[in-house]
Amino acid sequence: MHAAQDWPEFRGPTGQGHATTTKLPLEWSSTQNVAWKQPVPGRGWSSPSLAGGRLFLTSAVGEGGDSRRSLRALCLDEPTGKILWDVALFDQDASAAPRIHGKNSHASPTPLVADGRVYVHFGHQGTACLDLNGKVIWKNTELSYSPVHGNGGSPILVGDKLVFSCDGGNDPFIVALDKSTGKVIWKTPRVTTAKRTFSFSTPLLITVNGKQQIISPGSGAVCAFDPQSGKEIWRARYGEGYSVIPRPVLGHGMIFIGTGYDTPIVMAIRVDGTGDVTDTHVAWTLKKGAPNTPSLLLVGAEVYMVSDGGIASCVDAKTGTVHWQERVGGNYSASPVFANGRIYFQNEEGIGVVVKAGKEFQKLASNDLGERSLASYAVAEDAFYIRTEQHLYKVKADNAKTASVK
Repeated sequence: MHAAQDWPEFRGPTGQGHATTTKLPLEWSSTQNVAWKQPVPGRGWSSPSLAGGRLFLTSAVGEGGDSRRSLRALCLDEPTGKILWDVALFDQDASAAPRIHGKNSHASPTPLVADGRVYVHFGHQGTACLDLNGKVIWKNTELSYSPVHGNGGSPILVGDKLVFSCDGGNDPFIVALDKSTGKVIWKTPRVTTAKRTFSFSTPLLITVNGKQQIISPGSGAVCAFDPQSGKEIWRARYGEGYSVIPRPVLGHGMIFIGTGYDTPIVMAIRVDGTGDVTDTHVAWTLKKGAPNTPSLLLVGAEVYMVSDGGIASCVDAKTGTVHWQERVGGNYSASPVFANGRIYFQNEEGIGVVVKAGKEFQKLASNDLGERSLASYAVAEDAFYIRTEQHLYKVKADNAKTASVK
């Protein structure tokens, strides 16, 4: 079990971007409402995770005149921002490493914290498990595949299994590792007709009629898998959609997904089917304003989203009817967060835009950190944490002054 204030994985304790706190600040800047600002070594767009008063990040640190790259896990003290440990996990020959997209990093998947363990994932470059003191418990570098644009999707825990997708340039698959040893339990090929097989989505564990399903979007189709065997339960096709990034969200007996490039579509799909459900279980689709990168957000009867180009939308979850679509400024990669009746969007230019949740558009604030930001928030009881290109910020209301950690 996690404490109420923990944010132990990508998009929080439910994986859906919801925070229960009512104490988050509405306004901030690089100096206002900043409890601390900690320089982070290297580069990485993994979002921070929070558990037990500690924050966890990954980063890729250039070494030896940048000829080599060290893939690392970091732990920070939540109250102060001080780095408690910084552990090298994988060593990479930077000159031979596959190229990544300009918006990506070599440390993009978000750490997962559970039961005294930290699981960190670097896509094709390896996966590792550490204890909370930074001691390495296991590493797995067996799952080599040909990446396109680098890594992205984060792992999830399903019972005794660590599950993630490996959607590379060919032969994509989804895999489950034994969380105690890192050994492969099952590995399921992703059967797809899409010409471009690479994707980066984070799976979502759901329960349908008392049975668990792992929902995992990839190129060409979203599929539900049996957590025990890895066998496919159902699929919904979306043609040539590739480089699929958004994590699914669940509600009203449906999942809501984005279908990737080149023309993203939001789909609402009922989850009680078997086999190919494309023609029977798709409740609605939406093209205008659909995101390539940010995940969706379901709040009550409304789905919220922001396109990569900065158009935010609110639509009826059951019908897909658009309540509003408004330009909120900037470009977006981070997934939005809901807290205290507000939707928090963070754009790539470092500006956090806050709007009121509801069927009528109301912008509440625009807050500039002045530093590039592609990572999603982690949220605590009275603060949240924003990773920028060079720092991790703790943003908290009514702070008397800014503390800069050296």
